[in-house]
Amino acid sequence: MDLAVIASAITYFQAIVIGLLQGVTELFPISSLGHSVLVPELFGWDSLVKGQAQGESFYLAFLVGLHVATAIALLIFFRHDWVKVIGGFFSSIRKRKIETSAERMAWLLVVGTIPVGIVGLAFEHKLRTVFAKPMAAAIFLTINGVILLLGERLRRSAEVRKLAATHEHHVDEAHEVTRNLDTLEMREGVFIGASQILALFAGISRSGVTMVSGLLRGLDHEDAAHFSFMLATPIILAAGFYKLPDLMGHNGDGIRGQVVVGSIVAGLAAYVSVRFLTNFFKTRTLMPFAIYCLVVGPAMIVYLH
Repeated sequence: MDLAVIASAITYFQAIVIGLLQGVTELFPISSLGHSVLVPELFGWDSLVKGQAQGESFYLAFLVGLHVATAIALLIFFRHDWVKVIGGFFSSIRKRKIETSAERMAWLLVVGTIPVGIVGLAFEHKLRTVFAKPMAAAIFLTINGVILLLGERLRRSAEVRKLAATHEHHVDEAHEVTRNLDTLEMREGVFIGASQILALFAGISRSGVTMVSGLLRGLDHEDAAHFSFMLATPIILAAGFYKLPDLMGHNGDGIRGQVVVGSIVAGLAAYVSVRFLTNFFKTRTLMPFAIYCLVVGPAMIVYLH
């Protein structure tokens, strides 16, 4: 191994910290990409901060493994749902029509994945190199808090209440009328899925913006979170496998052991996080996460100024 690799390689302690961070913040609506920039900055891990915004680096290769581990954790947790969804996908093709909730969910996930998939392939690399910097991440984290806050306010609007009431609906834990998840139309699936494009900016949360989009279509927090996590799984997994050659190539030299350790931590943290959040959103809202972002984001802006 050459001296450059030795000088830049991520340590096992850093791998554990970033793995834990990834597993939690990928699912909590506070942006994993933003925290993968801000936390190394706080700890003085300069090589990791610089690596985040480079076209190629060992840090980006390291993050590939963490993303795959997070997606696998989601697949395991929602394994029964995915069995139904995959079965629904093939049965709808065979029948050439959508009849069951599983078939509808399958196609909602398909149409919801297409917009961010196209935009991600075209612009993810450019957006990362331009915006994956500490100050930009702090600003976008603040914006993320505003999005969550506005989402909580707008979901109570007369328009959203009317939308929910005009579809098959139920009364949630807060005694509010919300529509059933399987009443979403395909264009609404596209709308919710397309909101993930915002998460290409470090600091904007994928789960946060998709949950807000779901709430604005009349879903309750539980269903919005469920759809958000299901929708995120193929995107995270595809992004990880798409960049896997980086890890297998020279960028992965000297860090593959750290990738294994970090990925195990990330996978376990993601599983615990999704288990916690699916219960949390049965009775709670996005407000605690909005407050977190509106405190930490501006604080980091002041710190970095």
